[in-house]
Amino acid sequence: MPAQIGVTGLAVMGANLARNFARNGYTVAVHNRSVGKTDALLDAHGDEGDFVRTESLEELVASLETPRRVMIMVKAGKPVDSVIEQLVPLLEAGDIVIDGGNSHYEDTRRREAELAEHDLHFVGVGVSGGEEGALLGPSIMPGGSKQSYEALGPMLEKISAKYDGEPCCTWISTDGAGHFVKMVHNGIEYADMQVIGEAYDLMRSAAGIEPAEQSKIFADWMKTSLSSFLIEISAEVLAQVDAETGKPLVDVIVDSAGQKGTGRWTVVSALQLGSPVSGIAESVFARGLSSQRTQREQAQEILAGHETQVELPENFVEDVRQALFASKLVSYAQGLDMLGSAASEYGWELKLDEIASLWRAGCIIRADLLDEIMKAYADGQKPENLLLAPAFAEAIAEAIPAWRRVIATAVQLGIPVPVFSASLAYYDGLRRKRLPAALIQGQRDLFGAHTYERVDREGTFHTQWSGDKTEIAAVSTH
Repeated sequence: MPAQIGVTGLAVMGANLARNFARNGYTVAVHNRSVGKTDALLDAHGDEGDFVRTESLEELVASLETPRRVMIMVKAGKPVDSVIEQLVPLLEAGDIVIDGGNSHYEDTRRREAELAEHDLHFVGVGVSGGEEGALLGPSIMPGGSKQSYEALGPMLEKISAKYDGEPCCTWISTDGAGHFVKMVHNGIEYADMQVIGEAYDLMRSAAGIEPAEQSKIFADWMKTSLSSFLIEISAEVLAQVDAETGKPLVDVIVDSAGQKGTGRWTVVSALQLGSPVSGIAESVFARGLSSQRTQREQAQEILAGHETQVELPENFVEDVRQALFASKLVSYAQGLDMLGSAASEYGWELKLDEIASLWRAGCIIRADLLDEIMKAYADGQKPENLLLAPAFAEAIAEAIPAWRRVIATAVQLGIPVPVFSASLAYYDGLRRKRLPAALIQGQRDLFGAHTYERVDREGTFHTQWSGDKTEIAAVSTH
C-alpha cells in the first residue's frame, strides 16, 4: 500500500505532524537523516496509524503514491535547500514538495520558481499552534499553485484545527503567500504578547497587584472581548508558584525575552513595503531591549527617572483592560493592512476574511474578536483599515479615555509601555487632519531637492532655496 504523504525531518514538529496525518487515516512514510529518530517515533507511536519506515530519501520517494507529496520539516534556511537539492532528481513532473517550517517567504518564492523549472510544485505552508497544535490540529496557511492545493489541500484541511466544524486551512495564494501570512501572524503574536506584558507590569508596578490576584483578573477577562488563547495562558502562568522558592514563577524567570526571527522579519518586510506596523515593531524592539541585560543593570545605577506619584482611579484595572483591547486591535489592524500592501506588491489575491477565519482555532493568536474581524472583511463595504470598520471604530471610541489615562499614568510613573504608546500614536496619526510630514517634505526639498506637492493645485514643485527662493514646477524625485 503506497503512502499518501512523506515527512522528512522528525524533530518534534515533524514527528507530531506525521502522527497527525496517521491519526487521520493517512499512510505516512517517515524519514530522518538519523534513522534512530525514525525508529524512536515508530517505537513510541507506531500504533497510532499506518507508517512506512524509510532509511533514505530514495526509499521515501519510492514509497509514495503519485502525485508524490513530500513534506520537509527541517530547520529553515540552508537545510531546506539541501533537502530540496537531494529530492529533485528523485521526483517526477507534477510531484509536490512542501515546506512546513518557518521559512522566509522570499526563500519560498525563490524555491517555487526553481522547482517550477522542473515541473514540480513547491508549497510553502505556514503552520501555527506549536507542538500541541501540530499533533492535535494546527492553523495551516498554504501557498503555492492552485493545482497543488487540489492534491494536497484536502489532507491539510483534515489535519487542521476546526472552528465550528470548519477547517482552519485554506489556499492563501501563489508562491510565498502562505509563509508571508504566517510571518505576519507571528508579528501580531509578538505585539499581542507584549501588550499583555505591559498590562501585567502596570497592574503590578502601579497598583501593586500580585501575580496570584492578576491570574484571577486575567481569568475574568476571558469572559470579555479580550477572550483569547494568550489571555488564557497568561492567567495560568501568573498562577504558577515556583516549587523551589515558593515565589510566583514569573518572579524567578529572567526578564529577557527570546525570539526566533519571524517578528523581526515582519518588521523588515513592513519597512520594505512602506507599511506602518509601529506596534508590532515596538514589540520586537522591546524584546531586544530586554536582552541587553548588562546595559540595563548599569542604567539602573546611572539614569534618573524623576517619576511623579499618581493617584490611581478606582477603575484602574478596567482602564488597563480597555487600553489592552484597543492596543490589541491596532496590532491586528496593522498586520492586516500589511497583508493588503503585500498583496499589491506581489500580485497575491489575499482574502482577509478567510485569513482571519484560519486564526480562530489552532494558532497562538486565536481570539474571539476574529469572528468580528471576519465579518468586517466579508461585508460588501470592506474597510480600508480594520479600525475604520464601524464595529471597531465604535469599540475603540469607547476605550480611548481609558487608553489615554493608562498611558499618561505609565509615563508619570516611569513604566515603559512601548506598544500601548505606539498603538495610540498610530491611531491618532491615522485620524489627524494634518501631520508634520509637510515640514519634513520642506526639509527634504531644501537639502536634497526632493520636491513636494501642494494642497491647492496639481503637480510637483521645488523651491530654489539657494537662489531667490522662488517656486518652480519640477519632476518628482520622491
